[in-house]
Amino acid sequence: MAKMNAFYAQSGGVTAVINASAAGVIEAAREHKDKIGKVYAGLNGIVGALQEELIDTSKESASTIAALRHTPSGAFGSCRYKLKGFDENQAEYQRLIEVFRAHNIGYFFYNGGGDSADTCLKVAQMSHHMGFPIQAIHIPKTVDNDLPFTDCSPGFGSVAKYVAVSTKEASMDVASMARSSTKVFILEVMGRHAGWIAAASALAAEQAGDPPHIILLPEVPFERERFIAEVERCVSEHGYCVIVASEGTQYKDGALLAGSIHKDAFGHQQLGGVAPTLASMIKKAHGYKYHWALADYLQRSARHIASKTDVEQAYAVGRAAVEKALKGKHSIMVTIERKESARYGWTIGEAPLEKVANVEKKMPRSFISKDGYGITAKGRAYLAPLIEGEDYPPYKHGIPQYARLKKVMVAKKINTPFTV
Repeated sequence: MAKMNAFYAQSGGVTAVINASAAGVIEAAREHKDKIGKVYAGLNGIVGALQEELIDTSKESASTIAALRHTPSGAFGSCRYKLKGFDENQAEYQRLIEVFRAHNIGYFFYNGGGDSADTCLKVAQMSHHMGFPIQAIHIPKTVDNDLPFTDCSPGFGSVAKYVAVSTKEASMDVASMARSSTKVFILEVMGRHAGWIAAASALAAEQAGDPPHIILLPEVPFERERFIAEVERCVSEHGYCVIVASEGTQYKDGALLAGSIHKDAFGHQQLGGVAPTLASMIKKAHGYKYHWALADYLQRSARHIASKTDVEQAYAVGRAAVEKALKGKHSIMVTIERKESARYGWTIGEAPLEKVANVEKKMPRSFISKDGYGITAKGRAYLAPLIEGEDYPPYKHGIPQYARLKKVMVAKKINTPFTV
């Protein structure tokens, strides 16, 4: 029987370390040339498979693939495209199988978050149903850290490190100006339903009273009057107040403090605007001079300050996906399991995709302080190891040097175009 080729693709919002997972997949596959043919990367995620736009990674040098380990963003292009149910759009699945069959693809490695796990599961189920079984394995990735059954999600440790460092440095700036100028600084970070990223800002504090003074989490209902009073108390006690707010901060009834009427391709409401909304509240109540910042793409693309732990885990889950596939595994997500020991350690595990897809892991209440504005010692113990270590990219003339792919496309074998 001829060796089967593999399909790898990236999905959803990218991270500082998702390409490390890509390097892990490609390098592991190259070490098993007797069992796996070529690795084709989808141009822009699953859309690349539907449109038969496949990148031949065998055309990339070993040094270029190795450089992916220190390169941010999605090297092969990502997408926000969610496959519909089989009954809703059979044409999508028929097209996928047509493309996979034409290119002798028997392995499917999808690198993304919860919605991507759903896509991976559907591919696994439908490929078996349609007589061309694909070994589909999900590779975890999300800065939100909200995937279940894995201790943490690759991509989170680096964004957590960036937010903690940014909070610390910005706080020092505000403190130096507080006597005669700015009294309040607000940093808005990602986090739709889970406040892991905002919570990580607490790692900036080294002793009691250090900023951030207030952390707003989606898990804790926002109370306007209590918040306004807490800001006043902080300014009175410290001379200034530093706030880190999740974009998904919401009232008790679930209404968001800020958000757009528009939705992305996954059907999620587009968020943003929490920081200026909070600033307006504070200005109206107290008249304090303020500044606010939006971490936005900066927080998830900051490879120059990535967590070494995160890089190593991202690479490891990519390699593990290939190794598990070669052992006959399918319909699983590779997971990271924390060792039960005084010193932080981790191993690789797995979880069934039917239990992972479309499930969000939120901050446990035991990680959140009693007043809801900070984290507990237990929360800190969980978060702190994930930002440990530095893994700087190589620099030239003061600028990080990142991989540049040739992106040689595989010749199409199907004449019929497909529109998504």
